[in-house]
Amino acid sequence: MNQRYFILVLAHSVHGRLRRVHIPQRVVYGVLALALLGCFSLFGIVSSYVRMAWKVADYNSLRSEFNTLRARYQNLQNSANQTKEQLATLQVFATEVSIAYGIKQKLEGTTDISSEGRLIPTFSESLAEYNFLKGASLSKLRRRYPSYWQTNVRPDMWPVNGRLMSQFGRRSDPFSGEWLFHSGVDISAATGTPVQATADGVVVHAEYSGAYGKLVIVDHGSLQTYYAHLSRIDVVEGQEIRRGEIVGGAGATGRATSSHVHYEVRQNRTPVNPYPYLKTMVAQEFKEEDLPF
Repeated sequence: MNQRYFILVLAHSVHGRLRRVHIPQRVVYGVLALALLGCFSLFGIVSSYVRMAWKVADYNSLRSEFNTLRARYQNLQNSANQTKEQLATLQVFATEVSIAYGIKQKLEGTTDISSEGRLIPTFSESLAEYNFLKGASLSKLRRRYPSYWQTNVRPDMWPVNGRLMSQFGRRSDPFSGEWLFHSGVDISAATGTPVQATADGVVVHAEYSGAYGKLVIVDHGSLQTYYAHLSRIDVVEGQEIRRGEIVGGAGATGRATSSHVHYEVRQNRTPVNPYPYLKTMVAQEFKEEDLPF
């Protein structure tokens, strides 16, 4: 027998018999190879399980940390929003205080505070502060005395004593001769004649405005009155004004051929016929039959 083999001797402890078992080397080597392969497979399985368990534990840890960070971020965001709201409130309050007391928001001139001098506001700053305070006081009065503001807001008087030069509606343009819509009435008046506000309100426009020339617009709530082609303006934007107070002087600024007052009444910014308002109080120099309505 040429095949190499191992002899395994088995001895019986009782009978004392010996038994020899021939095991071929191939079988032994095969068993050893299978055992070694099994060890490697078992090691691979165990290592894979360990890696998977480590990754799961790491994932759970990262997820918990992410949830913690997200909760902290939400808290920080809420805190930031509250801080922004408080800062905005403080800025508004600081602006009102600085405007009320005429304090500049920043220093001008050199960086040395000793050479700055007095913190005196400029003319434009003073005008802005005046308009702000006028508007603020007006809104407070309207909230406190609403019934008073409903009594004199109807424009029921003439801005000047004069004759009607041009009526409301379709008319021939004095410059081009074409038929155009006239959004108000023209009342003759000498240059510089005081022009009165026809109702209580707030000045919302007081400057040169193209074809209107020097224009003053007074807001009475749902109604607005326009005083155009003025030679001068005696009011400022944001100013509270009473019925009969002077807004400016009659003139011929802008697109005008002679000295007069262009007067408009607008309801929700739409021109309406001012005749019903003018008719409620006829000018002293007129007879009713002289009026075109």
